[in-house]
Amino acid sequence: MEQNTTPRIAVRVADIWKSYGGTPVLKGINIELLAGQVHALLGGNGAGKSTLMKTIAGLVDANQGTVEINEQTLGTASPSAAQSLGLYLVPQEAHILPNQSVLENICLGLKAKPRALRAEAEALLRDLAVSLDLDAQAATLEIADRQIVEIMRGLIRKASVLILDEPTSALTPHEANALFDRVRQLKAQGVGIFFISHKLREIREICSVISVLRDGAIVLSGPLSDYDDNQIVEAMTKTVQSAQPVARAETDIDFSTRDVVLEIDRFSGEGFRDISFNVRAGEIVGLAGVVGAGRSELAETLFGLRPARSGNLNLLGTPLTKRSPRDCVDAGLVYLPEDRQQNGLFLEASLAWNMSGYTMHRLGFFPKRKDETSAFDAFRQSLGIKCEGEGQQAGRLSGGNQQKVLLAKCLAADPRVLILDEPTRGVDVAARNDIYRLIRELAAKGLGVVLISSDFDEIEQLADRVVVMAHGLQCGALERDAVTVDAVAHLAFESGSHSHA
Repeated sequence: MEQNTTPRIAVRVADIWKSYGGTPVLKGINIELLAGQVHALLGGNGAGKSTLMKTIAGLVDANQGTVEINEQTLGTASPSAAQSLGLYLVPQEAHILPNQSVLENICLGLKAKPRALRAEAEALLRDLAVSLDLDAQAATLEIADRQIVEIMRGLIRKASVLILDEPTSALTPHEANALFDRVRQLKAQGVGIFFISHKLREIREICSVISVLRDGAIVLSGPLSDYDDNQIVEAMTKTVQSAQPVARAETDIDFSTRDVVLEIDRFSGEGFRDISFNVRAGEIVGLAGVVGAGRSELAETLFGLRPARSGNLNLLGTPLTKRSPRDCVDAGLVYLPEDRQQNGLFLEASLAWNMSGYTMHRLGFFPKRKDETSAFDAFRQSLGIKCEGEGQQAGRLSGGNQQKVLLAKCLAADPRVLILDEPTRGVDVAARNDIYRLIRELAAKGLGVVLISSDFDEIEQLADRVVVMAHGLQCGALERDAVTVDAVAHLAFESGSHSHA
């Protein structure tokens, strides 16, 4: 007797509608995920991806339609009900209980014996090829490690359906590859996975099926091999755009003849020591390394968020000895932080108020509404911020649009030196290219840029010169002609392993 080899349907979504304030954000969505399938979900910022996944995961109650998980209907929105049916959502922004241990965060709500849970967690760490101290307080974790904790929460619950929402946005290439290996293992075990990513290269590597959302509707769906990258980007943006990254600008500029706008000499602080480099007017200096290299700690110390232990910092040729964030902004040094929700934006405040965050002391505590509105409208247009208006709360925007508001906040301060810490994290493929163009335009106007990125492709695309860090130390530098993904990775990983030895 011939066996039925048709894969089981792990998730079926039928005619899902969802509106907020009378505005539909999901419009009759129909989508299926098979067991053992990795299904890519793409869309521009605000397309409805996160709302759809939250609906499937029981976090949002749809106005109409049904969700079936493992052939059972999910009733009223309930995350615990979705988990009991075998589905786990790994969100883009990790939810951590800071005062609990890493192990307690991973095993939250599980009732097995502590020794058995620890053994399972240790086995998962080995499978993912990552190193975490299970007894450490979760508050001490970097963003990438918080993401690993979220992924492990799902895996330790033996979920048969996983939703991975931008899982690699804060991971190094090495960590991302380890995650992909684990995803392949899960796929072979019959786990169905929705994979949300803005990185087409990742999607090609790990997914077999694709669905594209635009304005709350699915506009393209089918086998990934049926579509080239340009077709996918066109579906996302309504217009024909190249999916290829903005070509690396070739320039004959001799930066050695330009004025030094930022000079760091034997700078030491918490998490790094003896860092020395400079940035010249119009130059983009990449600061590369793996998570834990000390790059963000260096940036926060430069901007006065952490105390320096020793060393000198000169801005525009003048020592910057008094260094609070306000002092730095007034002197012309501005910082875009890595974690926009924790450190960059006031999520319950208006967009216009957020944009004025670095300049409020110049405008007066209650700036004129007309001034705020005209300034916001200019950045809204130039950055392509998708929102209802300047009065909308920042927390109601998609992640990518929040990032654009954070960029507007930085640019509103009219900086001379801009430190960008992971500037395209959680930004879609079209908006990523817009941000690349913006960074180059700023440099062309004479702005000095320090670009911190775990995406070595991004470093190769943008940087005129690269400084590489590992375990808090400066371990190498690359001039423009020598900047390649392989060269950066070699310095970052080889130096890191030597430092650890």
